[in-house]
Amino acid sequence: MKKWIPLIAAFALFGTLPLSAEYQAKDYSALIGHVAGLDDELLKMHFKLYQGYVTNANSLLKKIQELNEKGQSKTPEYAGLKRMLGWEFDGMLLHEYYFENLGKTDPLPKDSPLMKRIEQDFGSYEAWKADFVSTGAIRGIGWVVAYIDPKQGRLINQWINEHDVGHLAGGTPLLIMDVFEHAYITQFALDRPKYIEVFFNNINWNKVAERYTAVSKSENK
Repeated sequence: MKKWIPLIAAFALFGTLPLSAEYQAKDYSALIGHVAGLDDELLKMHFKLYQGYVTNANSLLKKIQELNEKGQSKTPEYAGLKRMLGWEFDGMLLHEYYFENLGKTDPLPKDSPLMKRIEQDFGSYEAWKADFVSTGAIRGIGWVVAYIDPKQGRLINQWINEHDVGHLAGGTPLLIMDVFEHAYITQFALDRPKYIEVFFNNINWNKVAERYTAVSKSENK
């Protein structure tokens, strides 16, 4: 109970609990010159777009808090901001996952736990990759996310429409591919298959395996 006393005192003094710290845009400039097949200018543009999602997520959270403080949580403005939050927040987080699983490393070892999971659920790496690529070829803008489902630990390649529609509740994202047009069109025009090929040539498998290890440890606790 003691640890809550400062917060309760703050609430009494200011009328609300203190806001959490703002999200800070991460620096992915280390990828410049290290993603073979992707133009540096395309990456820089993509970083700037991501930074906008961070800014907008912070702004929305602040405005929602202000409306709560004013007792205006039943207003159309409040509802609109709440609907926008999922778009901006997921846009921020998915881009972070995406950039962090870029940067070529060695291929996934054949005896790694993640490779064994892939083979168990899809029969082979090739079959899993074909499913992931086919998901990425779906018409429209969106994302492809390789999830570990929370019920059976099964690997599922899922299409995410926009940023905030189609997620598997409770699923753990392992590999994320951006297939919004901004991720490739200035370089590849409408040749999305070429972009997907470049993406696969630049997967940071160390990061993907690290994500899988984290979820495996959590399940075994």
